[in-house]
Amino acid sequence: QVQLVESGGGTVQPGGSLRLSCAASGLILHVYTMAWYRQDPGKQRELVASITSDNSTNYADSVKGRFTISRDNAKNTIYLQMNGLKPEETASYYCNAEIMTIKSLRTARDYYWGQGTQVNVSA
Repeated sequence: QVQLVESGGGTVQPGGSLRLSCAASGLILHVYTMAWYRQDPGKQRELVASITSDNSTNYADSVKGRFTISRDNAKNTIYLQMNGLKPEETASYYCNAEIMTIKSLRTARDYYWGQGTQVNVSA
């Protein structure tokens, strides 16, 4: 079984910073692109940032220059450094990863989601 576990959420004042982590564990043969999404109740889940296995990154326009995604391939872990947080960025933040594992004695390449970590930005 493959699991993604996020951590690092919390409450911060506007303009503050948080660092999220997401670690993949289990029977992992390879981790491809990993990403952070966020979702506010009643809204669609949106991509925040993604990073490929060779460290190519992509960011939503709204977070460019403030958020930085990085990864440690040896630990199958990604990070999201969030600076200059805004109240409208209050949401649950989810980790997503495309992972090759073994299922029924065969290799399988699937997408996995973490359980989410809550980020609250308020004065």
